[in-house]
Amino acid sequence: MKKVILAYSGGLDTSCCVQWLKDKGYEVICFMADLGQGEDFTRIKKRALLAGASKVYIKDLKEEFVKDFILPSLKANAVYEGKYLLATALGRPLIAKYLVEVAHKEKAQAVAHGCTGKGNDQVRIEVTTHILDPKLEIIAPLRVWEFKSREEEIEYALTKKIPIDVTKKKPYSIDKNLWGVSIESGVLEDPWKEPPSDCYQWTNSPEKAPQKAAYVEIAFVQGEPKKINGRTYGSIELLEKLNKIGAANGIGRSDLIENRLVGIKSREVYEAPGAAILHLAHKELESLVLDREVSRYKESVALKYSELIYYGLWYSKLKTSLDKFIGETQKNVTGVVRLKLYKGNCIVSGRKSPHSLYKQSLATYSRGDKFNQKLSEGFIRIFGMPFEK
Repeated sequence: MKKVILAYSGGLDTSCCVQWLKDKGYEVICFMADLGQGEDFTRIKKRALLAGASKVYIKDLKEEFVKDFILPSLKANAVYEGKYLLATALGRPLIAKYLVEVAHKEKAQAVAHGCTGKGNDQVRIEVTTHILDPKLEIIAPLRVWEFKSREEEIEYALTKKIPIDVTKKKPYSIDKNLWGVSIESGVLEDPWKEPPSDCYQWTNSPEKAPQKAAYVEIAFVQGEPKKINGRTYGSIELLEKLNKIGAANGIGRSDLIENRLVGIKSREVYEAPGAAILHLAHKELESLVLDREVSRYKESVALKYSELIYYGLWYSKLKTSLDKFIGETQKNVTGVVRLKLYKGNCIVSGRKSPHSLYKQSLATYSRGDKFNQKLSEGFIRIFGMPFEK
C-alpha cells in the first residue's frame, strides 16, 4: 500500500481528504504544523484518526516560523498589493519543508494537500516540494474529486461521520498563524457585501474598541523588534502581545480584492493586528535611518519580495539574493517608534534612533537653522537645466 503524507489542518477540506485518499487505497499519514494558530491539537489529532489517518505528526514550528520567515518578511516590508501582510503565504513553504521531511522518514511515495485548483496555496506547497524533492508524487484531491462545492463536502463529511466545525450557515474557510488570519468563502464571495462580524476571529470592531487610545513603544535592533514599552520579549511572546493589544483596539483588518497567481481575482478578508503594528513601526524607523536612494530602491525590492512570497518562491535564488541586500539595509535600523492605537487606527506619534539621519539644525525654520539657503539658487538652476528649452 502506498503511503501519502497529508498536510492536515483539521478543517473541512483536509478532513474530507483523509477519508477520500483512504478510499483510493492509500495509507494516510497526517502532518500538522503548529504555527501559532492556537488550535487544540489533541482534538484535531483525534479528528484525523477518526477520519482514517494511520498516524499523525504534530510539530511545533513557531520559533522557526518567526525567525526564518516572519522576520525576513518584516525587514523587507513585504505587503502584497498594499494590504495583505502574507500570513498564510509565509506559512506554506515551511509546511512543505516538513511534509518532505516526514515523507523521507516514513519512506512515503507521495505528499498531499487540501488546496483548491484555483488557489495560491497549491502553488506554494507544490513548488517548494518539487524544489526540495522532485521525485515525490503530489496529490491534490480538491482538483480531481467529485465534490463541486463546500456544501457537498459538508454532506460527505456528515455521511462519513467525519467531525467538522463548519456549517452551511457559516461556511468560512479560515487559516490562522502567529502573523495573521485569512478568511474567505461564504458571503465574502460577494464583493459588495460588508464582511459579517462573525467572520472575524481576533479583532474588535472599531465600534467596540476602547474609547481611550493605547500607546505602544516598539524598540528595534537591526530591524528586529525586541521590546514593547521598554520590556524585552522573546520573538513569539512579543508578537502574541502585540496581537492582543492590536486586536483589542481594532487594528489590522483588511478587505482586499486581490489578484491570485492563477489569474483570477478573489475577495479575501485578513486580520493581522501585531503584523500591522510592526510593519508600520519598522517602516517609520527606516524612514529615519535610511538615506533617500536606499529607501527608494528598497521600496521596489519590497514589492518584488512580496510577490515572491505570494507566488510560493520562498526558496528561489532571487529571494535568497534579495535577503542579502535587505540584511545590509538593516544594520542601522535600531531605535524606538511610538504608536497610538485608537479604534482601528495605528498612528505614529514618535520615533528616535542613534543612527537617525534627521538633523534638526538643517530642517528647522527657527533659530539655529544652519541650512545655507543661498546655495539653493544654484542647485535649482543646475537641476533644471536639462528641462529648459
